[in-house]
Amino acid sequence: MSWTGWLILFIILQIVHGAGTWKFYKAAGRNAWEAFVPVYNAVILMKIINRPVWWTVLLFLPVVNLIMFMVIWVETLRSFGYNRALDTALAVLTGGLYLYYVNYTQPLVYIENRSLKPRTSSGEWTSSILFAIVAATIVHTYVMQPFIIPTPSLEKSLLTGDFLFVSKFHYGPRFPMTPVAAPMVHDTIPILGIKSYLDRPQLPYLRLPGLSKVKRNDIVVFNWPVDSVNTYPYNDGKFHYKPIDKKSNYVKRCVGVPGDTLSIIAGKVHINGKPLELPGRAKIQHSYVFETKGEQYTDEQMRSYGITDGFQQGQLVEKDVPGLTVKAATEEAVAMLEATGNIVSKEQVVFSDGGSQRYFPYDGMVGNDYDNFKPFLIPAKGMTTTINYKNIDFYKRIIEVYEGAEMNISNTIDFKGNQVLLNGKALTEYKFLQNYYWLMGDNRHNSEDSRIWGYVPENHVVGKPVFVWMSIDQTKPFSSMVRWDRVFTTVHGSGEPTSYLVYFVVLLIIYFVVRKIMKIQKAKKK
Repeated sequence: MSWTGWLILFIILQIVHGAGTWKFYKAAGRNAWEAFVPVYNAVILMKIINRPVWWTVLLFLPVVNLIMFMVIWVETLRSFGYNRALDTALAVLTGGLYLYYVNYTQPLVYIENRSLKPRTSSGEWTSSILFAIVAATIVHTYVMQPFIIPTPSLEKSLLTGDFLFVSKFHYGPRFPMTPVAAPMVHDTIPILGIKSYLDRPQLPYLRLPGLSKVKRNDIVVFNWPVDSVNTYPYNDGKFHYKPIDKKSNYVKRCVGVPGDTLSIIAGKVHINGKPLELPGRAKIQHSYVFETKGEQYTDEQMRSYGITDGFQQGQLVEKDVPGLTVKAATEEAVAMLEATGNIVSKEQVVFSDGGSQRYFPYDGMVGNDYDNFKPFLIPAKGMTTTINYKNIDFYKRIIEVYEGAEMNISNTIDFKGNQVLLNGKALTEYKFLQNYYWLMGDNRHNSEDSRIWGYVPENHVVGKPVFVWMSIDQTKPFSSMVRWDRVFTTVHGSGEPTSYLVYFVVLLIIYFVVRKIMKIQKAKKK
């Protein structure tokens, strides 16, 4: 739905609200017309129900407002003496329409100084839980969201089993584009296994200003651009389009930003013709073939050299070299292995499919493969580039989907001979409507990333991982599963990660001691 459509809907909702509540306003000593004025009507209603004016803001936060609407309906009824459980149930189950019945058929006696304290313990519990959900939803949606690393695509920079806090405010909080959704869950409601949202309506993309833009080498959480996976349930055999903010969450490193020309040579990323300079904490892994003196390595020995990703003993395909194939290892791990004196020779494996259509842009004539990409442009917002039949495969999905269907624009690319057509008209150049990024896993041969599915649009960016609050190694026994050296460590920064767990525990103890002292002192004054 466009912004014009949402404006019309907003006006209609104000009329619906006014028509169903104007007598409430009059009974409270206000004017009937105040029930119809957008935003102002909410401010006045907060005063009528004796709630803070800032609650008005919560009514305009997508997802959060779904909960707040129900709260306001109930609070409005209680301000006029309708306190029964039946009144509450009818308000919620009818989507607020019960207020119409009360507004037009029942006596309205305003209770100006009503008590805001719940009358029963169950009511108090309900109120506490409800507002805890509201607070958690605000934090989860607009401030900080927890994630877990499920795959080894960023080993050893981030480990499988790392629990992350992902900042929404670094790149700017993105308003939910799917406003009718269950709070604090993604695309599926746990246990029930059903879809957690309604596909329509959809809000246009809107992001508040952030602390910074996505920078080269940032680790970024984003919605998987090509996700159409059916997750509710998996096996119904149907294609399911997923709204942008309900696509699967991925985490990769941004190696190319808008305006960059990126290439990959023998597995090494180059930006604008120069090798990508990586931060110290980035631990890039490549595949190697080792010829050994005969001694093979156990899993435990490999872990002692820092090689915890998959590896296999024997021969590598198309390599007649007995020894050990390491699927993924950092340069530091390789150096440690060589220092054992058991390595005769080593060779970094460069995979080449000879120009497979599996790799972006899916044109065998381009000749890209897993470890080699010819130079190509990463589009920037406002940038204009020449379009022809030779390069259209790089931009076709951008024009048709990311800047077409997902922006409520009808774009179709066709061909007439060697001529490219956009909506039936010749297309020789194109101006991009948003920024794009190129994201890859540090574990280069164990990562499905932009090499497979191409650009990541700016409106798919979720946030920036900033903190590892827990880390679990499921390959170890229960008693030693926790990686204590990674608990409460920062994701970015220079040098090796430092755990701040001790500092956190000390502050927590101080907090409880101070709170206890203040409680004792307060009791003495009484």
